[in-house]
Amino acid sequence: MRYLIREKLFTIGDDYWIEDEDGHRAFLVDGKVLRLRDTFELKDASGRVLAVIKEKAFTVRDAMKIENADGDVIATVREKLFTPFRDKYHVELAGGGELKIHGNLVDKDYRIENSHGDDLARISRKWFRIRDSYGVQIADGADTGLLLAVAACVDHLTEED
Repeated sequence: MRYLIREKLFTIGDDYWIEDEDGHRAFLVDGKVLRLRDTFELKDASGRVLAVIKEKAFTVRDAMKIENADGDVIATVREKLFTPFRDKYHVELAGGGELKIHGNLVDKDYRIENSHGDDLARISRKWFRIRDSYGVQIADGADTGLLLAVAACVDHLTEED
């Protein structure tokens, strides 16, 4: 499934919709204002919270944690210790394992893959002619909520750099 994300431009609280390939609003990234650290909620179209994304405070390397609706940490998106020019972040899964993020993060042309090298998601601006937008293509059977939350984390962390 492919999703369209319009980059946020001067939005209050950093709220933005993620649309499916048919143009329907599928997920809302709801930014929470007046918090000590940046916090977002990923909600489905009916308003149910799928994930809470929080910037980790007091860390040497940039990091954001992704929690499920019950408050359990399911993943942490973290800056790598040694970063070649383009691969800057990786995802540590709470259940063990890691997701790798490869490509050009600033230009939004990268992929997220599992530890076996299988592509789980591909992020690209090239699919859409709409200005200030990019697409996220999720592999069949992959965790859509987690991968969209990871993409939101990468977007936020690269924006802060």
